[in-house]
Amino acid sequence: MPKIINRYIFKEVAIPFAMILFVLTFILLMGKLLQIMDLLVNKGISMLAIIKIIVLLMPSFMMFTIPIALLIAILVGMGRLSADNEITALKASGISLQQIFHPLAVAALITFILTIIISNFLVPKSNMATKQLLFSIAQQNASAGIKEKVFNADFNGILLYAEKIPVDGNHMESVIVSDSRIAGEQSTIVAQKAYLIANQESLKIVLRLENGATHIVSDDLKSYRKIDFKTYDINLDLAAAMSDAGKEETKSSTEMTLNELLAKMKKPGLEDAAVRELAIEAHKKFSIPLSCIFFGILAFPLGIRSHRAVKSRGFAVGLIVVSVYYLLRIGGEALVETGRLSPVVGAWTPNLLFALLGIYLFIMANREKSLWLSLKIFLRRRFK
Repeated sequence: MPKIINRYIFKEVAIPFAMILFVLTFILLMGKLLQIMDLLVNKGISMLAIIKIIVLLMPSFMMFTIPIALLIAILVGMGRLSADNEITALKASGISLQQIFHPLAVAALITFILTIIISNFLVPKSNMATKQLLFSIAQQNASAGIKEKVFNADFNGILLYAEKIPVDGNHMESVIVSDSRIAGEQSTIVAQKAYLIANQESLKIVLRLENGATHIVSDDLKSYRKIDFKTYDINLDLAAAMSDAGKEETKSSTEMTLNELLAKMKKPGLEDAAVRELAIEAHKKFSIPLSCIFFGILAFPLGIRSHRAVKSRGFAVGLIVVSVYYLLRIGGEALVETGRLSPVVGAWTPNLLFALLGIYLFIMANREKSLWLSLKIFLRRRFK
């Protein structure tokens, strides 16, 4: 087939793909917009840090939006060619559906490679970088938020007061801490000095108190204890949108590369639920990128069906296909997490079903047979 026709078909899909990818990614980003605005307005985070967070969130969004954008773009592009009878003209010129599918196969292959790079390399790195960035922001916000002679309640369950903070801001003097995190006990800690210490590896912020005493009173006011100390550490739990950054000491499954997931699965003593979670994440690194190939095979025969409402029908069919696919995927993952299915079956069943359906529809379209007409004939013969 002439290269000019290949380029024409490829362009017919590439332009809507770029537009749909932008729209879908923006829609997913809107779900995080309230948290981002809270960081900007209420937490005083700089615009540069907000931009960094948005950039780091993009890979995890694009891992899902790229296959969806490809599916809808092929439906819209092929639908437009079919509605304008360009597919009929190409077939009348001796060009088969297999040849027409060649540029779409190239597009599916490109998106597959792009998605597998994103899922295996960019997503783990960006998720970990996001956690570290939020931790850094939380640390800076905690340090900047503590003012002398002001009660600070930015930490869950802890009220902090510092009589004096030197100009360098490295420590606090004459510190009073009210700790209500333990049910049934109210602790008041008085210390001469206090430091905020950040551990970048464990992603924790510690308030280190020196030369003080802890006064503990029960809720019924019947018991009282005093404990003197030279050094006393309190792990701080930062409130609101930035709190999750400091809670995990190790990488979560979404922050691990494939090698790290496989290595952790082999560790002895790991619970079955944890192994299943790691297995799901490992399979997703390949099953989601491969959905680009299967979506391409499925969207082509669906898109070349003659219709009038080209774009609206393409979007509608695309949304239905995507909804069914991700419902199957979510259901499969839920069954895997409960131990009712193996990770292989749960992760790959949606891909297998859509691949078989796509191949069947492609064969039917190549034979110029209508799926619905064949179904009607089958049902008529079955119940005659």
